[in-house]
Amino acid sequence: MPPVRVEVVRRAWWAALDWVYAAVWQVRSLGPTTPDDYLTGDGAPVVVVPGVYETWHFMRPLMDALHDEGHPVHVLASLRHNLRPVPVSAAEVMASIDELDLHDVLLVTHSKGGLIGKYAMTELDPDGRIDRMVAVSTPFGGSRYAELAPVAHLRVFRATDPVLSALAQERDVNARITSVYGVFDTLIPGGSELVGATNVRLPLGGHFRILGDARTRAAVLAAAHPR
Repeated sequence: MPPVRVEVVRRAWWAALDWVYAAVWQVRSLGPTTPDDYLTGDGAPVVVVPGVYETWHFMRPLMDALHDEGHPVHVLASLRHNLRPVPVSAAEVMASIDELDLHDVLLVTHSKGGLIGKYAMTELDPDGRIDRMVAVSTPFGGSRYAELAPVAHLRVFRATDPVLSALAQERDVNARITSVYGVFDTLIPGGSELVGATNVRLPLGGHFRILGDARTRAAVLAAAHPR
């Protein structure tokens, strides 16, 4: 898709709203909602994988929509704030899927979670337990901001990172991935388009607040129930 030009003032406004949204959801993560609240349902199982510095609570707007549609939704509290390397976290995801004996799994991910999901699909799922993935605002092509990152767990988002560059070469699973992203991303200026995937670009700005938008929920539900 060709890039969309967004005015500087609008980008700045979207960026401000984005960080407010992230701060609000960090506070909401202290609330009473528990993973057990989402385990009921007869639909295909969903496993959610949040991004770096995020707990599973950031995914609750999407979890609510999926659970309302009858999907049991599983979270991996062991990921905590998702600071470990992609391969390590992907192994944790697959170990949990195996332990729960889940099949036809839909991964619903955000940011780094999409890299974790793709790694699990390409490297760790010989039995095909993962059916497909929806990735929201995932840096499949890296982020130029990662070159300036002060800590190692953010520098892994460089396009030249060995894990990320190897994932970029793995295209066989891309047809089973839906990449959802906005016209402007606070942290991924290059966007999240993925070759061979179903790419859904929404008229939204921000990296975090896209998770709470009704259009994102609609895109995720459409991917969960393909015709």
